[in-house]
Amino acid sequence: MEQLAEFMGNNPGLFAALGVVLGLLIWTSMQSMGGASLSPSDATRLINDSDAVVLDVRSDAEFETGHIVGSVHVVDTQLESSMGRLQKYKSKPVIATCKTGQRSMSVCSKLRKAGFEQVYNLRGGLAAWEGASLPLTRKT
Repeated sequence: MEQLAEFMGNNPGLFAALGVVLGLLIWTSMQSMGGASLSPSDATRLINDSDAVVLDVRSDAEFETGHIVGSVHVVDTQLESSMGRLQKYKSKPVIATCKTGQRSMSVCSKLRKAGFEQVYNLRGGLAAWEGASLPLTRKT
């Protein structure tokens, strides 16, 4: 135990870095606990079997580069003002997506607070969707 204390005293930078890494790991774990995440294949199954709605929360420019067929586009920063438009999907499963799955995770939390019961995050976002060789469209 004395050696550990001596090592910590001689290497404070290493222990600070360890603390940062552990903090980030805990933060990432806590965020992913915020709700259910779906893999691209699970999302495809939910879309096909349960008529799930895909909510793309990327910017307009990102959306125009390609999106999941039939997805509803609402920029994440305009979610509150678009909530009335989304009410018709309240009884359906909703799969939120963005580029990597981070922005859509916070959108999922907001949707649950607004009373949406079946809200899912596309794990890995559209990057994972494309990585699974699933199709995107540019048509709006």
